Amino acid sequence: MEIIRLEKVKKIYKIGTVEVTALDDISISIHQGEFVSIMGPSGSGKSTLLYLLGILDKPTAGKYFLFDNDISNLQDKQLAVLRNKFFGFVFQNYNLLSKINATENVLLPLIYSDINNHLKQENKQKAVNLLTQLGLAERLYHKPLELSGGQQQRVAIARALVNSPYVLLADEPTGNLDSKSASEIIEIFKKLNSQGITIIMVTHEPELASAAKRIIKLKDGKIVSDELQNSQVHTKMLIHGSITRRTNIELPKAQVFNISKLQDYFIEAQKSLFSNKTRTFLSVLGVVVGVASLISMLSLGQGAQEQVKKQISSLGSNLLIVHPAAGRTGGVATESSVIRGMTLEDFKTVKNINEVETVSPIVQGRAQLVYRNKNWNTRVEGVSSEYQFLRNTFPQKGRFFTEEEVNTRSKVLLVGEEVVRQLFGEQDPIGEFIKVNRIDFQIIGILPKRGMTGWRNEDDKIVIPYTTAMFRLFGTNFISDLNIKVKEGFDLDETGEKIKKLLLKLHRLPETKTELIDVHNAAEIQQTITETTKTFSFLLGSIAFVSLLVGGIGIMNIMLVSVTERTKEIGIRKAIGANNIDILCQFMIESIFICILGGILGIMLGCGISILLSTLAKWNTKIVLSSIILAFTFSVVVGLIFGIWPARKASQLTPVDALRYE
Repeated sequence: MEIIRLEKVKKIYKIGTVEVTALDDISISIHQGEFVSIMGPSGSGKSTLLYLLGILDKPTAGKYFLFDNDISNLQDKQLAVLRNKFFGFVFQNYNLLSKINATENVLLPLIYSDINNHLKQENKQKAVNLLTQLGLAERLYHKPLELSGGQQQRVAIARALVNSPYVLLADEPTGNLDSKSASEIIEIFKKLNSQGITIIMVTHEPELASAAKRIIKLKDGKIVSDELQNSQVHTKMLIHGSITRRTNIELPKAQVFNISKLQDYFIEAQKSLFSNKTRTFLSVLGVVVGVASLISMLSLGQGAQEQVKKQISSLGSNLLIVHPAAGRTGGVATESSVIRGMTLEDFKTVKNINEVETVSPIVQGRAQLVYRNKNWNTRVEGVSSEYQFLRNTFPQKGRFFTEEEVNTRSKVLLVGEEVVRQLFGEQDPIGEFIKVNRIDFQIIGILPKRGMTGWRNEDDKIVIPYTTAMFRLFGTNFISDLNIKVKEGFDLDETGEKIKKLLLKLHRLPETKTELIDVHNAAEIQQTITETTKTFSFLLGSIAFVSLLVGGIGIMNIMLVSVTERTKEIGIRKAIGANNIDILCQFMIESIFICILGGILGIMLGCGISILLSTLAKWNTKIVLSSIILAFTFSVVVGLIFGIWPARKASQLTPVDALRYE
């Protein structure tokens, strides 16, 4: 039965603008059960002819018939199916994958066949049986570099036979072997041929060619002789295959993408990644840094927003903050220096305005605290008893000072959590006496926890009566600013303008000089801080996204290098039946796997960094699920985007070009 027929086939290679004819007007037919040897000097076109017969390459002109079916114009994915089902290949350089063992090398063609899960026990057993028949029972799990040349070629033969092919093609199969190993390989071919397998072998050695039943000689791309060594050609059944020989063979159709094949692709991708640990580590590291940066930056921004919300809520509603403006021209103080600060008279006057519900003066400074053998420098705020209602500053423990204590300039104070930690540790400070600038004060309460505001710790302060601050502690007649709560129903802006004019009048300044006094609306403060925090969060997130983008570019770069390094591997996989989609999927899975692994590790690292920032640096951080999902999703998308180009480049390599790559 005729298996292959070539009719007037030509193969022309283009090298720049020069055309080189490798084969010219070749017409031959190959029948089932033949053992054909193709001979010729170097450059005669014998290897090119073998590649055309094994549909590793396409003819420039002419027709190719396989089982009387014209396959000259079939697409690559259809040719890949035919290579996998009908042909087995044995190469001079063995072309085994060095990172996997002998059994795994033999199983490779099954990945690209119509068999699901090539690692099934029955498939493994088939590979083991083939290797055992070829004398490799004790080398089943050795890698190619642990085998001799003859043993490697036997593994290659077993790989060629695992799909029970009709035709075995061998390109100088003994070229790298010693004479003993070469004789053993030829004997294996004779035995396989006697069992019904058609063998086409390229060789330049007459004594090896003599083992064949038919010798075809080429010269300058043309057949110069085609002789039968034995007129009788035996055709027997293939003992280790399930293919039944028929006179009418129907060619298989190109495989539709099968989702069940993803398991095989994933296994192959995993083997490739773990066999190149350094390259994989560097790729994963880029993603880890990007994802960790994204999560930690977003958690920092989210924490800042949460802290701002708490601080804004502590301002209370309908609040105005009044203080002298710090106007300067060219670095020199102008009229604003006339108002050195608010006075008690200003405080009492503003308090009596109809629109004002309540007022608290603020006197600010710093002081040294001493408790026994410990000391701490902190911020001091002198306020009225109304301050707790104005700013939602109700003590978490103890009490606030009373109006009477304000009037009598009592030496009482409330402390923030940071002060408690520095001076008292785990001890309860309520009722204890401490020195504030060498003056004894009694602690009557602990302020509510506020956290960080920008770079300032709101828990690192003490609060005392403003009269005590002015006349006992700092010796000043001025108030830093006024916190004013406006009655419901009155416009904050109008009330602010009224207060400005009143204060200017008290300080004997023209009413037109309103720029000398600043009046801040709490709602405006809230909007400004919120917008600033959002911008800050966006900036941090952008920096992190850029970091992840750089990681993606690193993946693309390494994957492109990987394609170059693995060109020969791609050629081997295509020779045994892989199509463009198979190669594309494997490289894409490798990219995505890197990003998923990097994403998981990055999430863990990012969460750890956020916790450290909160614990050690006392920064407010908040890890939210949306940030984790965003970072992980983005890492996978990066893998897809930056893996497509290298994967596509790998998939478009032709089998013959990839195999010849050095």
